[in-house]
Amino acid sequence: MIRLITDAPEFFSDLGDVLRLFYGDTQISLTEGETVFEHRFTEADGRWTDRWSSDGRESVLTRDAVSGTALEIKRARKRQVKQALYDLLKALTGMRPPWGSLTGIRPTRLLYEAMEDGMTREQAVAHVTEVFDVAPDRAALLGEIAKMQQGIRDARDDQFDLYIGIPFCKTRCSYCSFSAGEIGNGKLVAPYVEALLREIELCKALMAEAGRSLRAGYMGGGTPTAIPCADLERILSAAQAAFPTAAEWTVEAGRPDTIDAEKLGMLRDHNVGRISVNPQTFNDETLRRIGRAHTGEDTLRAYELARSLGFDDINMDLIAALPGERVADFAHTLDVVQSLAPESVTVHSLAIKRSSRLHEQLAVAGNGYGQVEAEGAAEMIAMARTRLMDGGWRPYYLYRQKYMAGNLENVGYAKPGKACLYNIGNMEETASVLALGAGAISKWLFDPNHRALRIERAPNVRNIEEYINRVDEMVARKRAVILSAPAEATD
Repeated sequence: MIRLITDAPEFFSDLGDVLRLFYGDTQISLTEGETVFEHRFTEADGRWTDRWSSDGRESVLTRDAVSGTALEIKRARKRQVKQALYDLLKALTGMRPPWGSLTGIRPTRLLYEAMEDGMTREQAVAHVTEVFDVAPDRAALLGEIAKMQQGIRDARDDQFDLYIGIPFCKTRCSYCSFSAGEIGNGKLVAPYVEALLREIELCKALMAEAGRSLRAGYMGGGTPTAIPCADLERILSAAQAAFPTAAEWTVEAGRPDTIDAEKLGMLRDHNVGRISVNPQTFNDETLRRIGRAHTGEDTLRAYELARSLGFDDINMDLIAALPGERVADFAHTLDVVQSLAPESVTVHSLAIKRSSRLHEQLAVAGNGYGQVEAEGAAEMIAMARTRLMDGGWRPYYLYRQKYMAGNLENVGYAKPGKACLYNIGNMEETASVLALGAGAISKWLFDPNHRALRIERAPNVRNIEEYINRVDEMVARKRAVILSAPAEATD
């Protein structure tokens, strides 16, 4: 256990994230622990000084004090105290995490801040490396993403994006932590669809009152195509009638064992231009291990069926560092994906969430199939980046998660002109998102063109049966947020 003695206990959680970059998922306390990190803060002559010490080593960081709003000062303080701790940890361990001192899930935000301050994209890339110790290849990745997002990053103030969650799957993957369950005998599907249709209708009125029109629609899960075609069509028809202005519709067809000609034809007839056919891996042994009820051959059949029906914008999701897989296994999956040439490929680093069955297998019970070491995970991610970019795909969004293999990242790659608007708006937090369904979280942006951005969230309950019984309450939550009066930004 690690003990923190700090003058800034309000940043305890953030400092814990920095420590975990170097020590993994360790326990951290303000009152006890064998390993002690001590922090002192002073302010004098318009300068802030953060001094960290541990095991006879010391790190001191002094910078000009920042003025501005309370939120701007708090953010500047948080960054400095984290950076000073990072400098000490780097000296103590000899490690250099690929994302440097950054612990947030959206590192692109720092690049854009630098560009807003007048830097060119190239200067901003160098700034991220120099100030936050981000590895040059990761900083360059941010620059490539900014290039792809040019002109399509920001939604207009009178627009919103829509997420519709279908929380059913044929089986539950061992790494899954989403609010989705196995469809089982399907008894919850019909009442869930009715509840979702009611939420759509109520939110139609809410969006009209808010003066907003739909920019991009996205149906995810779970696996939307796990439910009967007629139910899926009812939901899609209702959403498109309620919100008719979308420039883009995406449906995660997801698992190939839920895809057939009837469902694909229905999606095509409803002008769904973008779908996902997600292999995760093309190694059948791994698919069995993680609880997916399909084979790599099933994925190939589903993909070819979608192509034969005219879909020309297909995404495929891959996961690096799946249990039991080695670099050669991941390379094989990349070989197959490159030969298929989907319009976009999303490469995830496996994140073992505490609520997943895989966490129980690996961390709690101490059995199951182990993950590749961090170096192997990094090799997989680097291989994917090199091969996809050499093949004409370009990175267009990125996000990070806690508990990711090798402290790496998830990256969406797309062929030019095929970037997903919804993914960019959601991941970059440049579009308000109205989210419907069990476990869906609406995110509403206030003053999105300024750094004092306020984001308010309205979560729906995760439990499917609770959601069915409380739809009106969930819409009331949204209404309270979306129609709320302007307020000072909060972190």
